[in-house]
Amino acid sequence: MHPASWHVVKCVDAIRKSLLEWYDRIHEVRGMPWRKTYDPSLDKDGRAQRAYEVWVSEIMLQQTQVVTVIPYYNKWMAKFPTIKDLAASDIEIVNGLWKGLGYYSRAARLLSGAQKVVKELGGRLPNNAKDMQAEIPGIGRYSAGAICSIAYNQCVPV
Repeated sequence: MHPASWHVVKCVDAIRKSLLEWYDRIHEVRGMPWRKTYDPSLDKDGRAQRAYEVWVSEIMLQQTQVVTVIPYYNKWMAKFPTIKDLAASDIEIVNGLWKGLGYYSRAARLLSGAQKVVKELGGRLPNNAKDMQAEIPGIGRYSAGAICSIAYNQCVPV
């Protein structure tokens, strides 16, 4: 056994500073096409587009390494550049692009989620984690937080 004090972070500011410095150094080097700097000048449609891009990456990255996901993500975004393009597709085409990533239920949930967004939500993912988690199939607490943090610049704890 060890003391509970070992689990208490005492110098949060120093850790935060170090983490952000590390991220600034590796951000561009890692070549993740879905990682773009937040752009406050984007309008609602632009932010919704970013949310879609981040959503696709978050779902692909579940139980899959980044190096594996990058080419799949690029092919996906070439075929389905918008949520409306994805919603207009069918499961055979979606699964064809997904082939090799495994866990095909993730692809099916992306498709059904996109169809719901287009039919019921005006073509935009919800702009907050609570609604995103409640309304979009396959988006749980972690994914909703990540999407809203990255695409909408919200501080959403995981």
